[in-house]
Amino acid sequence: MRNRADGTRAAPSAPTAEARRRSPGQAVAHVVQSGVTVLRRKLTAGEVGSLPVVLVLAAVWITFQSLNESFLSPRNLSNLSVDIVGTGLIAVGIVFVLLLGELDLSVGSVSGLAAAVFAILNVNHGVPEWLALIIAVFAGTVTGAVQGFSVAKTRVPAFVITLAGLLTWDGLMLYVLGTSGTVNLDENGLVAKLTSHYFTNDGAAYGLAAVGTGLVFLVSNQDRRRRKAVGMPHRTLRGVGVRTGVLAVVAFTAAYLLNRFQGLPLALLIFLVVVAGLDIVLRRTHYGRQVYALGGSVEAARRASLSVTRVQTAVLAVSGTMAAIGGLFLASRITSVSEGAGSGILLLNAIAAAVIGGTSLFGGRGTTWSAVLGMLVIQSIASGMVITDTPTAVQFMITGGVLFAAVVIDALSRRSQEAHGRA
Repeated sequence: MRNRADGTRAAPSAPTAEARRRSPGQAVAHVVQSGVTVLRRKLTAGEVGSLPVVLVLAAVWITFQSLNESFLSPRNLSNLSVDIVGTGLIAVGIVFVLLLGELDLSVGSVSGLAAAVFAILNVNHGVPEWLALIIAVFAGTVTGAVQGFSVAKTRVPAFVITLAGLLTWDGLMLYVLGTSGTVNLDENGLVAKLTSHYFTNDGAAYGLAAVGTGLVFLVSNQDRRRRKAVGMPHRTLRGVGVRTGVLAVVAFTAAYLLNRFQGLPLALLIFLVVVAGLDIVLRRTHYGRQVYALGGSVEAARRASLSVTRVQTAVLAVSGTMAAIGGLFLASRITSVSEGAGSGILLLNAIAAAVIGGTSLFGGRGTTWSAVLGMLVIQSIASGMVITDTPTAVQFMITGGVLFAAVVIDALSRRSQEAHGRA
């Protein structure tokens, strides 16, 4: 069968004689060759996907491992898996906003405000941790929704509204903290355990790897069968199996390394569950399709009778919620909240993670997993710089260079897609 325009292949109704005669080795070689052909066509059409960031991540790991053998040690990789969570959760919210072709500059301040609200309520006023946690996250949701509604109604670019929000929520955080300055959290409390608890049983990490890859196969195969039933381009069952197999190798290798140190971090488990859940929301719900449609063209979405106000409000609310949750994880990492919470390069790292991971600045293209890949690159660079005792200035320059390359690739990819009539 001939490959279709998007590089996928419609499977024949019955296996050909040639296919039946192939040995297992020849079958795998055929799948690999077909995959390379599809990849080449996608790259030519500007559909680079996550390939560039994966190559960058591999280069970063190889470089730092050659400079210091402890970089890929179980201890460092375990610490890395926890360090990416706080900022990574904020970056996931940024992905939603970028899909609209907008930018949320207030996430750093919202994360600091949520952490301050939790600390003051729990430590200073004795509110139970679970209730203070809910109130803090709800505060982030409200701030995001207010900004989203303002963007939708005024039609002012989101970066302008959220820039005002950055100053407003930062000031509110300072007001909430008052003269306290720094509030120390209970080191044995619920929030502190978010980043300090590990599942020491080896079965936890291996179980997560098995469940994760199993779900990926089931979802991918279901999608393949649904597309095949309506005559749409789809992957072959063997292709789905090979992709799942590669993922299984990565997942079980990660589980093995984590078990060589302290086991599966609770923070990483929560992070992956949240990312996977929001990925399902974006890819397989009516709301997610509306987000992508709005990112493609706001005017077209309006003419299609989509509620632009509701979608924009909801997207900024998601961004605020994720910023609040990320802020709590960051506070958990240091078991304190201070006036500097949410400041520094937190905002830049969150935005950079989403963009480096492959989310388009032009809207309409990207997934929540983009934030995971981008955050891995950024935190790997930071971790490698610490291990090799490299100045922070060099870290900023390298991260900036990677971000610049990601933006250039995004622009070139969009131009290539326009040339092929895909954008």
